[in-house]
Amino acid sequence: MRNHVKTAALLLLAIAFSAFNTSTVEKLMVKDSTITWVGKKVTGQHEGTINLKSGYFMMDGESMVGGEFVIDMTSINVTDLQAGKGKEKLEGHLKSDDFFGVEAFPTATLTVKNAARNGNTYTVNADLTIKGKTNPITFDITKDGTNMTANVTIDRSKFDVRYGSGSFFDNLGDKTIYDDFDLTVNLSF
Repeated sequence: MRNHVKTAALLLLAIAFSAFNTSTVEKLMVKDSTITWVGKKVTGQHEGTINLKSGYFMMDGESMVGGEFVIDMTSINVTDLQAGKGKEKLEGHLKSDDFFGVEAFPTATLTVKNAARNGNTYTVNADLTIKGKTNPITFDITKDGTNMTANVTIDRSKFDVRYGSGSFFDNLGDKTIYDDFDLTVNLSF
């Protein structure tokens, strides 16, 4: 009998607290959202796009309390080279095991843990998973109505993306590809 009373009390508490939960889900409009990337090397740089598969932010009023975004790694696209002039070769190399291994790891995931708000800007703490490796990442994202924008720098060496990295190989000279790559993210909700 005592267990039934405890169970009933816990159930009532759970129902009471769920009534105060004002969290809403802001679901990503995938087709209206973009990610552009820039990867740099000693002798230049390459740039392109990558698509999102899905995503959402969990909001409690104006506070960001969570979220998850899935990136389609198979959609890596090079935009600074033309077809037949190195574009397909570089895209294939970026999708290969030398870089992102998209056959084994077709998606990357960003899971928002929490965020601190300052006006229209949120400092987001998240876990980023690329090639099955998860690392914490922090970045600022700015909200303007139903749009959010961010500039994010990622250190590929933390995700075992080693090709041409001076962090893993010596004597690369002008063949060195920098570990950091930059993303410009534009999200629509």
